[in-house]
Amino acid sequence: MGIRITPSILNSDFSRLAEEVGRIPSADGVHVDVMDNHFVPNLTLGLPVVESLRACTDKLLDIHLMITDPDRWAPAYAEAGAESVTFHVEAAAAPVRLARELRSRGARASMALKPATPIEPYADLLGELDMVLLMTVEPGFGGQKFLDLVLPKIERTRALVDRLGGDVWVQVDGGISEATIGRCIDAGADTFVAGSAVFGADDPDAVVRALRERGA
Repeated sequence: MGIRITPSILNSDFSRLAEEVGRIPSADGVHVDVMDNHFVPNLTLGLPVVESLRACTDKLLDIHLMITDPDRWAPAYAEAGAESVTFHVEAAAAPVRLARELRSRGARASMALKPATPIEPYADLLGELDMVLLMTVEPGFGGQKFLDLVLPKIERTRALVDRLGGDVWVQVDGGISEATIGRCIDAGADTFVAGSAVFGADDPDAVVRALRERGA
């Protein structure tokens, strides 16, 4: 199983985002954390910054919406040119309708789950999705320690996805590093968000390459 590395810019230098994205040429995409200080206790960037990023990179933009009203706001990120838009199922009022709207606007539809949210109640939604994001830390801040308790949920999600067939990516986000990525791969994840491990390094792209080698 090939893996994808989509570094999070949450831990990058926001004053020069275009340059920061240019420091990870080996990455498969750029993970953008959008937080509203309501769904999570942090406030980051929003649609205008994503539009600016779209103008300065041709890499896949992987938008992770940690906001209270994704049904209202998520489609605008697809319209802005993001190839993948993730909403939290805990916040979505109509997740099936939202997933279909994102796809209709040309984006991959992705559903995120907090660490304590089980996957099983949403098994029937998987056919509407292109990716499932399993948080391996509590959403809101970068640099947190990886939660091993999510590993069984990764395994259960992989089993559900394989049973469905098709090509639904299983993404993990939180505490991903060279020390933890192997466990996630073994559990069945194929797409990885790494923030502080990448942008906290002197050579971010070297870390991207090292993470990819762990999955070779």
